[in-house]
Amino acid sequence: MRNYDISDMKYKELEAADLGRLSYYYGLRSQKSCDGSPLVSYLYKYYYEVRYCEFEGEALLMSYHGENGEVYGFLPFCREEDMPRFMKLQEEYFNKTLGIPLVISSADEEGVLVLNNAGALDEYEVIKEDDISDYIYSGDALRTLAGRKYSKKRNHINKFLLQYEGRWEYRKLGYADHEEVESFLNCWMKKKKLSDQGSGVNEEGQSFDPSEELDGEYRGIKGLINEEVVYEYMKIGGIYIDNKLKAFSIGVKSEACSMAIIDVEKADSGIDGLYQMINKEFLCHEFPEVELVNREDDVGIEGLRQSKLSYYPSEFEYKYTLTQKL
Repeated sequence: MRNYDISDMKYKELEAADLGRLSYYYGLRSQKSCDGSPLVSYLYKYYYEVRYCEFEGEALLMSYHGENGEVYGFLPFCREEDMPRFMKLQEEYFNKTLGIPLVISSADEEGVLVLNNAGALDEYEVIKEDDISDYIYSGDALRTLAGRKYSKKRNHINKFLLQYEGRWEYRKLGYADHEEVESFLNCWMKKKKLSDQGSGVNEEGQSFDPSEELDGEYRGIKGLINEEVVYEYMKIGGIYIDNKLKAFSIGVKSEACSMAIIDVEKADSGIDGLYQMINKEFLCHEFPEVELVNREDDVGIEGLRQSKLSYYPSEFEYKYTLTQKL
């Protein structure tokens, strides 16, 4: 086991070509957070200035720059027994190189428990952030939509099947389809911007306009679908009606557990039952055996919260902010 110091810490900009290699680190310890996939970090690299620091197969440290020049870290991606060591290294980097206290954002509850048991959080304020909890579902439940509680979902799907019988199909997508996917994404974005976006609530309980985050996600999705190398790592599928793409979804399988992380889901909202269809079909075709499905958080947007609750999550992955006391 090599002992590193802060002179070894060279942060780099996250590129699409890095995702497959860096996914190894995300599987070194168990966690259920959507942040357990580098795809999420890449999707928001334009909204947050995402950087990474790699340690020869032992660990990965991520950071991002928020508004007003703030810099945040993430919990180390490494083996559980190595977490206190790399947490301390990250702390030294923030304190000595950046000259600021270490603040960890979106800390997953499994990692927080490991660090807390090791006494590595004794000098930290630990705050549970309910508004950024991930929604986790039973894989079987979302693939089958069986039972009374899913009757409304099945009704939407039945309406779709009746109206588009013989006219629709699910297709697994690849890089050869990237121009078509981007064209649909552009149309979706234009319609979304014309609609009322409402407002959201951030981790501090302050209201915010989600349009900036939406723009960042849009740029991140375009970056993904236009990079051929990423298709070896992510799953992408779409629903076609009359041979035209009308919905697509992007996801990855967690390296740490039998769980699919659904990072992107876009559909023509004017077609009844289409969102329910892409949700179900994508899982059935691309993740037929996973036990759990993580559909990320609700970004503090009430409409999105109600939509996620309507699928009856089996649990929540709670997240925390860790702030070093100086």
